[in-house]
Amino acid sequence: AEFGKQWYQRRVRGLMDQYGVTIQPFLVATSGSDAAEKARIMLSERGADEIVLKAQILAGGRGKGTFSSGLKGGVKLSREPSEIGQLTEQMIGFNLVTKQTSAQGSPVSNVMVAKALNIVKETYLAIVLDRAYGGPVIVASPDGGVDIEEVAESTPERVFKIPVDIFTGISDEAALDLARKLEFEGDSVQQAAVEIKKLYELFIGVDATQVEVNPFGLTDQNEVVCFDAKINFDDNAQFRQQAIFDMEDTSESDPRELEAAQHDLNYIAMEGNIACLVNGAGLAMATMDIIQLHGGSPANFLDVGGKVQESQVEKAFNLLTKDPAVRAIFVNIFGGIVDCKVIASGIINACTKTGLELPLVVRLKGSNVEAARELLANSGLDIIAHDELDEAAAAVVRYVK
Repeated sequence: AEFGKQWYQRRVRGLMDQYGVTIQPFLVATSGSDAAEKARIMLSERGADEIVLKAQILAGGRGKGTFSSGLKGGVKLSREPSEIGQLTEQMIGFNLVTKQTSAQGSPVSNVMVAKALNIVKETYLAIVLDRAYGGPVIVASPDGGVDIEEVAESTPERVFKIPVDIFTGISDEAALDLARKLEFEGDSVQQAAVEIKKLYELFIGVDATQVEVNPFGLTDQNEVVCFDAKINFDDNAQFRQQAIFDMEDTSESDPRELEAAQHDLNYIAMEGNIACLVNGAGLAMATMDIIQLHGGSPANFLDVGGKVQESQVEKAFNLLTKDPAVRAIFVNIFGGIVDCKVIASGIINACTKTGLELPLVVRLKGSNVEAARELLANSGLDIIAHDELDEAAAAVVRYVK
C-alpha cells in the first residue's frame, strides 16, 4: 500500500536520518515568526549560507504552485530570516494549488526551513519490490532531477535495473559498481556506495515497497546527499511497523476515504455524479471507463474487496449517498470469491435503512447469482437489474442525463 504518499517530506527525511542517510539539514516552523527564528538558527548555527523554504503539503509540484494568498511558488530561497518569515506568513493558513491537488488546493499548516545546497550532479535511485524478479530491485540512472519515465522513454540505456538477493543484501562491491554506473567520480564513489547501502537498510528495516530518491545528488562541497524522497510501505507489515503507521498524516485526506478505510473499503472520491460500488480494483477501473464511454462521469472509485460482508455493503451505500453530487448508483459485481447473494442482501438492507431515492442499477455475475437476482426481484424495491455490463452502464448514464 502506498501510504508513504501520505507522509510530509519532513517526516520522510526524519526517517532517513534515523538510518544514517545523508539528508539536507532542516527545521520545521508553524508560523512566520517561528520560521524567521529557525532561519536564523540554520544560518548562524547549522552552517547554512542560504535558506530554502518549502511549504508542506501531501502533493508534488509545489515549486510552480499558487497560494490562495496570491503568493506564487511553494519553494523559496532567501538569505534573510525576515524575508523567510514574511514568505511563511503568505503560506501558512492558506491553500496551495498545484497540478497534483484539487482546484481548491491543500491547506498549509507548516513549512520546512532547510539549508540550501548547491547541487552539481543529479542522479536517480530507487529500490522497489518487483514481482517479475521476486524481490527488491534497484532502479537507477545517472540522469536524475527529472521524471524517470522521461529518461526511460528517451534514453532507456541510461536506466539500470539491478536485482538484489533479499537474503544477502547489497555487497560493497555491488554498491561501488552502481555508484560508478551513476557516474560518480573520485571520493564521491565511496560516499555514494555507502548511501546506497544505507538506503537498502532503510528499505528492509521499515518494510518498504519503494524508496525513491530524486535527486540522489552531489553538492559543490563534494558531498553525496539524498534530496527529495518518497517512501511507500507494505500495509501487511503494519503489525511490526505500528510506530511508523501511527505517523501517517490524514489531515488532508477526504473524511469519506478515512471512514471507508475503517470498514476495509477502498474509496477514492472523484468529481462525477454516478456512484460506483464494485468488487476488485481492475473491475472498478473498467466500470469507470465504460461509464465515461457512454458519456457519464463516475463520482468515485469504490472497491469492496473479495471478503465483503453485508454490513460493509451498507456502509458503502452510506458513503455513496453522502455525496450531494451523486444522482445515480451503479453496482457492478463479478462474484468469484464474492457471494452475489451477500451483495444483494446488503443492497436491500442499505436501501431500506437509508430510504434510497436515487436510481439504482445493479449488474451481478458469478457465484450464487440466481439466488441474488431472486432476492432483488422480490425485495419490492425499485432496482434496475441488467445482466451485461455495457447495457447496465448505458442505463445508469441515461438516468443522469
